[in-house]
Amino acid sequence: MEITFLGTSSGVPTRARNVSSVALRLPQRAEAWLFDCGEGTQHQLLRSDLRSSQISRIFITHMHGDHIFGLMGLIASMGLAGTGHPLEIYGPPGLEEYLRACEKYSYMRIGDRLRVHLVKPGLVFEDKEFQVTCLPLKHRVTAFGYRVTEKDRPGRFNLAKAQKLGIPPGPIYGDLKKGKVVTLDDGRKINGSDLCGQPEVGRKMVYCTDTVFCDAAVELAQDADVLIHEATFAHKDAEMAFDRLHSTSTMAAQVALLAQVKQLIMTHFSPRYMPGNDLTLDDLLAEARAIFPNTIMAKDFLNYAIPRRKALAQSLH
Repeated sequence: MEITFLGTSSGVPTRARNVSSVALRLPQRAEAWLFDCGEGTQHQLLRSDLRSSQISRIFITHMHGDHIFGLMGLIASMGLAGTGHPLEIYGPPGLEEYLRACEKYSYMRIGDRLRVHLVKPGLVFEDKEFQVTCLPLKHRVTAFGYRVTEKDRPGRFNLAKAQKLGIPPGPIYGDLKKGKVVTLDDGRKINGSDLCGQPEVGRKMVYCTDTVFCDAAVELAQDADVLIHEATFAHKDAEMAFDRLHSTSTMAAQVALLAQVKQLIMTHFSPRYMPGNDLTLDDLLAEARAIFPNTIMAKDFLNYAIPRRKALAQSLH
């Protein structure tokens, strides 16, 4: 699982940062999931090593333009490129009406390629490998945070041990690899768990934007490997943050601390902290690290590989 930041500015793009979009790459299944799709996202994809044909699901947090204005352009381009596969889009009330209105008035034929799912608190999507849940955040409009959980996988199967026990090869090995108890023809019962190493703990990524500090963000982020959280304002501008229902750097850090996450990545920065101003993003980073040291700041095209719990390899590049 690898995160690619395609847009890290709030409200409007800057020369260095586009508006909100984050891709989660799933190399084991050659696909990517997109979280938000601000204007210009398809151009950001062209500048990255991601391909639009890899995108199978898009999760929208809320209906503000800096999070959705890139949707129709991306959908149109994917259709012209002939990707063929359906595109699953998840989001709050109003999302389907918005997309269908764009389809109607731009004379674009989406047809059955687009499947829109209205999200509610709780389970959003699940298959054999992943589960996606959401909770409502605290913003000026209905907004949701998303949690992606990779399911635990059985440990490595000890083939030599199985052969030493005289277990005949065949479909039975598949059940043993899953940790099941099987009965051999000679009556012996073999517990597959005894032939497998320690299970590989699934990784967890949480995406929270836009929101002021709220308990739901803490609940959603519990024990996450990576929390991506908006940090629109500096602590000095907390009054503005409360007024606009956005987070400060210290709020993002408090969520990470309370939820006991492994890594905080801040994003969605106001252009007011551009270099040369009284406060810069370096100040926001220092504020957050004073509360939660394991904090980094996102930038456009940053790649972050989410390590497994037992992995010690460098994950950031």
